[in-house]
Amino acid sequence: MSSAWNASHVTPDGAAWLASAGTYPRSTLALWEERPDAPVVLPCGSVFDVVSAPALFGRRMLDRLWDDGPGSGPVAELRGRMLLFAAPGTAQRLPALLEWEEWGAGGGDARETCRTDAVPPLLCHGTGDAVTVPAPTQSASPVTPAPTRSTARWLVAPDTRQPWLPGPEVLLWAAVRAARSAVRISIFPPPDQGAKVYDVSRRR
Repeated sequence: MSSAWNASHVTPDGAAWLASAGTYPRSTLALWEERPDAPVVLPCGSVFDVVSAPALFGRRMLDRLWDDGPGSGPVAELRGRMLLFAAPGTAQRLPALLEWEEWGAGGGDARETCRTDAVPPLLCHGTGDAVTVPAPTQSASPVTPAPTRSTARWLVAPDTRQPWLPGPEVLLWAAVRAARSAVRISIFPPPDQGAKVYDVSRRR
């Protein structure tokens, strides 16, 4: 039986993977060595793409990925949105898949907002875009404050130099099921939503 790891802990290998997305990986690692609580801005498109969803809908996508699917890649929460790290090329392909599902309002730039009346905006960040990456080290305070819209934190942190990343088809699958589950969700949220720990050993 696999053990559940602390999914919010970025390992040194995970930090090296994140840093490799930047132009100067050694500088990024040096910054984190000196200031492990510092978020950084990293480019998308070569090492990873990012699909950004409103926090609640992103949480539903994440739950579908872990409860019924293959698990997820790294996932962060920032400024009220969920950042799902995906395979390079996802930002270019996912909008077309969403449009094919009649979720989009039309074609165009891969970085445009993909939306439908039933699904909140999914922002696809790929080549030419950059995202703010939370710091590798979370607060060490014994009393962790309740997350706010401005909180930057890892929900599923990178833990290897080559983490598994979902492609556009996997994220489309998760979004479809999250949208369906939203219809059945009670108006009362489940207790302690922020405490869920995902078993990263299940990632494929």
